[in-house]
Amino acid sequence: MITYSAENVPMPRIKKRDTTAWIRRVAATYGKRVGEVGYLFCDDEHILSVNREYLGHDYYTDIITFDYTEGDTLNGDLVISLDTVRSNAQLFHKTYDEELHRVIIHGILHLCGQNDKGPGEREQMEAAENKALELLNT
Repeated sequence: MITYSAENVPMPRIKKRDTTAWIRRVAATYGKRVGEVGYLFCDDEHILSVNREYLGHDYYTDIITFDYTEGDTLNGDLVISLDTVRSNAQLFHKTYDEELHRVIIHGILHLCGQNDKGPGEREQMEAAENKALELLNT
């Protein structure tokens, strides 16, 4: 089950049923199925407090992924700052919706085992995001 909630921000206007089906399709390409995945959309101040409290990081970010995956079943909590999504969309010359979907699937890719911190991993993650985004409207 995939749940969507918002704190300190209006719920983004995503098509939840279509988004959920898309997430399931992407997970399946990695041989995974979706268990319990919760999205929390929030503002910069909330994600900063989560980053400080749980990760000891003192900076803003677009997404924090808490991975509780067991075997081939994806489980996790994904916290997304809509403020940072909006500013990154401008920075990268994307629409807000394009950037929001990129971040939504970024967290799922982490749950599927993709990383983006080591040498060459950021490029691999970006390629995986692009491939996943191609499945969005299929």
